[in-house]
Amino acid sequence: MRVGFIQFSPLFGEKKKNFKKVMNLVEDLNADLIVLPELFNTGYLFLNKQELVELAESPGKGETHDFILQLCNKKNCGIIYGFAEKCGDNFYNSVIFMAPEGIIGHYRKTHLFFEEWFFFTPGDLPYNIFEYKGVKIGMLICFDYIYPEAMRTLALKGAQIVTLSANLVLQFCPDAMVTRSIENRIFTILADRTGIEERGGKMLKFIGKSQIVGPDGEILVRVGEKECGIVVDINPELALDKRVTPHNDIFAQRRPELYFH
Repeated sequence: MRVGFIQFSPLFGEKKKNFKKVMNLVEDLNADLIVLPELFNTGYLFLNKQELVELAESPGKGETHDFILQLCNKKNCGIIYGFAEKCGDNFYNSVIFMAPEGIIGHYRKTHLFFEEWFFFTPGDLPYNIFEYKGVKIGMLICFDYIYPEAMRTLALKGAQIVTLSANLVLQFCPDAMVTRSIENRIFTILADRTGIEERGGKMLKFIGKSQIVGPDGEILVRVGEKECGIVVDINPELALDKRVTPHNDIFAQRRPELYFH
């Protein structure tokens, strides 16, 4: 399976310009699955709720949905993308899994970071698995990575690949995702943004370092801070083997009756 990510610096509130950036970065890629960053279409640094009201979209409708669906059909691939979701009176930091035939997956960020608490509602959707081209895929968003329970839940449900759409400002995540891959024996795809966002006297610098890691912890690719689109070949079947030695199957030998719950 050919999987990849897009890393770029979105312009706040400039959806059409961000679509064009993604289109240019995807143009030469040949992939089965492409992962985009968190809030790829709007940028991250909201200053007030009204900005969120104006930029958020409902799943299955709106210009972002239309753009991604068109791109999926043009490239004949699945795309996972982050966006600000409006649902009734609530707003969620969400990802959608889009295929050429339409939406096949949806997740809302469970663990909000920093000032996201001022704008978004914590996610209320379960950690579900979505099958695409015979491969089981789970989705997380940014700060979810710091809670190992989230990825372990997806792995126990059968995920072979877990994607993390992110806007990282802390340095921990790329290395932590190597650990998440090892302890669950799965592939992980981190799609981060890059660049600096400065608005209203606030400034955030995003680290980039998007990467793809194998079930044994091998970093198959890790980039720096540049804007880029990267694809690698993986064998998802490797994530079905939970043995680290001939005598140690890390899932079969779990002791949940002893763990805190």
